[in-house]
Amino acid sequence: MLFEDLSLSKSIQKAVFEEGYTNPTPIQEKSIPIVLAGRDLIGCAQTGTGKTAAFAIPIIHQLHRIVGSSKKAKQIRALIVTPTRELAVQIGQSFDTYSKYTNLTQLTIFGGVSQNPQVDALKNGVDVLVATPGRLLDLHKQGFLDFNHLHTLVLDEADQMLDMGFINDVKKIVKLTPKNRQTLLFSATMPLAIRELAEMFLQDPEKVEVSPVSSTAENVEQRIYFVDKTEKRNLLYHLIKEQNLSNVLVFSRTKHGADNVVKALRKKDIPAEAIHGDKSQNARQRVLDAFKNKEVGVLVATDIAARGIDIEQLPYVINFDLPNIPETYVHRIGRTGRAGNGGIAISFCGKDEHPYWKDIQKLIKVDVKTITDHPYQWHAGSPEAGEKPKNSNRSGGAHKSRKSSASKQNKKRWY
Repeated sequence: MLFEDLSLSKSIQKAVFEEGYTNPTPIQEKSIPIVLAGRDLIGCAQTGTGKTAAFAIPIIHQLHRIVGSSKKAKQIRALIVTPTRELAVQIGQSFDTYSKYTNLTQLTIFGGVSQNPQVDALKNGVDVLVATPGRLLDLHKQGFLDFNHLHTLVLDEADQMLDMGFINDVKKIVKLTPKNRQTLLFSATMPLAIRELAEMFLQDPEKVEVSPVSSTAENVEQRIYFVDKTEKRNLLYHLIKEQNLSNVLVFSRTKHGADNVVKALRKKDIPAEAIHGDKSQNARQRVLDAFKNKEVGVLVATDIAARGIDIEQLPYVINFDLPNIPETYVHRIGRTGRAGNGGIAISFCGKDEHPYWKDIQKLIKVDVKTITDHPYQWHAGSPEAGEKPKNSNRSGGAHKSRKSSASKQNKKRWY
């Protein structure tokens, strides 16, 4: 299928073609006709599948027909609610890109910055509003938002909003909108709370699911390094230097851990920055821009902050800490291998993280390549750190036998 087969306006087709897109992704091919038909939609798709365009393009088409070249005061007709500032900025940029040959305007609002420019823009009128929950409710309480003309509501990254504690805010927001609206809910996973939310606020929705969360992109090469926990920073530096890695996104489980990794790399003259929830919005945006512009070679991020990182040609993702939720692993490595490009996903596994790795393997069902040729393995390269092989003695023959046995044991346990 081609984009021109989707009955989109010429203005939108022109903008899409200029971005180099001719064929819609599976989530776009399935979702766009449903949205154009005015139906409510539940879309389940992982990161990097083209989800934003799946709702942005048909919304722009609908509003372009409604608004046209009208010079009347603009009203908020589409509202997109998303959990993080970075995601909001990314979505806003997508609307600007696909609507550049229309008369539509969009505004992105989020907390952590002065509300005054946002309020001024609202007073001038906008067609599309992209917002994080907190700032949205705050400005509505102050009387700056009117949803009486709202046509479409989008709840994006619903599972992440649940994880971040925004579920009650989302319920408040939905109740502020007209009952006859069109509602689109997108989520990478579908836990019970999200299904309940959909049943509560969507009317007879169509359901679209592509690239299940258990699947990892085929064009992403996955590698696992079993490493002593205390040597992870050394291994990271070793890989960056020995393999001359750049444009590396590193995942840390905690904000404190991310900062510590950055400090360790900087001591060895590796340009690195951290991005997490404790950073101000301006600081996060500066760091993200520097990374995208390749001014910073290594970006260390927590999962929440990384949801807004959208870089088509990101070659490397490194799991410095393995996630304790298997699906998170899929989301993380989905940051590379986008838009048909290849990518490499590297994971460090300490002894304490081995149960996490087992759970990840059960989910993805992929034979991930184990890299043993590095100087920071668990003691003696054994799967059980510090554990001495059975029947050990000091004779050459026994040593050879022990090595062979250990190799078989490794193969049995790690593959």
